[in-house]
Amino acid sequence: MAFFFKQKTLPGWLAVKAEGERAQFAYVRPGEKRPQVVYCEARAIDPADPRALERAGREFDAHRHRVTTLMAPRDYQLLVVEAPTVKAEELRSAIRWRIKDMIDFHVDDAVIDVLDIPVARNGATRGHSMAAVVSRTAAVQGIVARFEAAKLPLEVIDIPDTAQRNVAALFESAERGVVTLSFDADGGLITFTSGGELYLARRIDLAVGQLAAAEETARAPAFERALVEMQRSLDHFERQFRDVTVSKVLLAPMPQPAESLRAYLRENLYLPVEELALESVVDLPATRALADRANQMHWLKLVGAGLRSEAKAL
Repeated sequence: MAFFFKQKTLPGWLAVKAEGERAQFAYVRPGEKRPQVVYCEARAIDPADPRALERAGREFDAHRHRVTTLMAPRDYQLLVVEAPTVKAEELRSAIRWRIKDMIDFHVDDAVIDVLDIPVARNGATRGHSMAAVVSRTAAVQGIVARFEAAKLPLEVIDIPDTAQRNVAALFESAERGVVTLSFDADGGLITFTSGGELYLARRIDLAVGQLAAAEETARAPAFERALVEMQRSLDHFERQFRDVTVSKVLLAPMPQPAESLRAYLRENLYLPVEELALESVVDLPATRALADRANQMHWLKLVGAGLRSEAKAL
């Protein structure tokens, strides 16, 4: 889902997300020792004003950047299929044929991109799989049209799964992967990454508000649901990827009292559970947007989109 334009000026990526009455801008560029988040800024926009996003973009000199954005989870599916044995130029056609009965709309109305899932490093017999990112053409066209109208030089439409992968990769140790669990208004997202690659992603229909309920009795069922989904995901991953060793679970920042979920998972999972401390792997600006660890929840995936590697698809 890459859309390339001529404007390529400043290093790194400007990740832009515009939903409802809020637009977010996160500029991430390579640093001398580690990536640098130059700024994370939000602006109020009037969704009824077609030029509101354009004015916000001008404030951040968006025309000087390569711009990426994130597709909403409701607008795409991530489907795992067996890798077809075809020539590279025939891959997307073969994938299109394989997923046609897995989606609830006509495959001719689909935009498809492909992520490779690495094969076993130790020569195990696990089959070669691929992840197909499938979206309706109308959804992609709508995003492109909005950015074109706002004169934002959009190059890439990314997805939260790969954005979270980009962040998780910074926490990996040699030959060992990590599991990352995050929650936001769109629900929960579990990703398994190793060697900077995304092996598995699962969504949880559990909003952060349920985890942050004021009463402990109201939080308990949500905590239990999160634990069960983590256990199921770990069991599934271990069966499918026996050659990949996972070292820890990273729990993305959340508002209080949801942060007590970390202690709950630590007590009930066999892997170490650590807080995803973004400032430990990237240089952050001294702004209110990121100074509050809990507020990083609203920026984590957008920063991940800005961490995009030129060598990776999506």
